[in-house]
Amino acid sequence: MWNKDEVRGKTDQVKGRIKEKAGEMSGDEHLRDEGAADEIAGNVEEGVGKGRRKVGEAISDLGKQIKK
Repeated sequence: MWNKDEVRGKTDQVKGRIKEKAGEMSGDEHLRDEGAADEIAGNVEEGVGKGRRKVGEAISDLGKQIKK
């Protein structure tokens, strides 16, 4: 199950791709660069979310094993 960081990261990636394509189509270099930056930020945020989720799952699994 995705957490809020992963969802926000995916959203930022899509937003960035749209901005990037709009910038390419309109010849607006600033918008294209802003879109690329948004996409990179989204990748990072998604990665943080995945890491946070995996740590949480590992802690949960450890807790279950301790209870046995």
